[in-house]
Amino acid sequence: MKKTKFFAALGGLALAGISIFLIAADHIDSPSVANTTVDIADLYAFEGNNPDNTVFVATLQGPLNPGGVTENASFDEDVLIEFNIDNTGDFVEDLVIQAIKRADTMYFFGPAMVDAADAGASSTIYSDQMAGQVQISGVGDTFTASNNGMSFFAGPRRDYFYFDFNRFNDVIAGNVAPEGFLPPGQAEDFFEALNVLSIVVEVPNSMLGAAPEHVGGAVGINGLPNAYNVWVSAKRKQ
Repeated sequence: MKKTKFFAALGGLALAGISIFLIAADHIDSPSVANTTVDIADLYAFEGNNPDNTVFVATLQGPLNPGGVTENASFDEDVLIEFNIDNTGDFVEDLVIQAIKRADTMYFFGPAMVDAADAGASSTIYSDQMAGQVQISGVGDTFTASNNGMSFFAGPRRDYFYFDFNRFNDVIAGNVAPEGFLPPGQAEDFFEALNVLSIVVEVPNSMLGAAPEHVGGAVGINGLPNAYNVWVSAKRKQ
């Protein structure tokens, strides 16, 4: 195991559940990391085409304008991306899937049981638990890879997030009271033509353990399927 320490810069929180699509969004919200290589845009977690798999997607460095800005954007070799998975319901990561760039390749490690020393803001790379690797895609090409039931992708993609940003600004400025947000069909997707860098990993649920009871039960929302608690973090080498 490498002893290089990586320290958290930003995290997003979501729940990955069986038959549920969930998202956490955080485009350029934090002044300390906005427009840097540790800036997380979104976290997505959803059931794969194989219902026994879960897909995790982290998007970074968005929004990127089409053309040269997207073509020149790149993952940072000093930044470790981690999908943190709580499968016991205590909101402390039990498993982690790590992704880090080397040259033109993204390397993945895990799902690995988290050492107590690595829970929270700092991490080491679980290099003895390599899951696979994939050539990083460009604007004009797409590379995917699979190994041991897991699948991998890394590269630029259209920003998946839908948000009427201009209307949002009007709402918070009080310019459109009492109407508020526009209904479907009238709202405009600010991110439609913008891009992000994406890291995607699909994992058999058998590697994640049994999912705990859905957190919604704690606030009186009952009847939801069991769900992993998942968040993504970007950690820079120190």
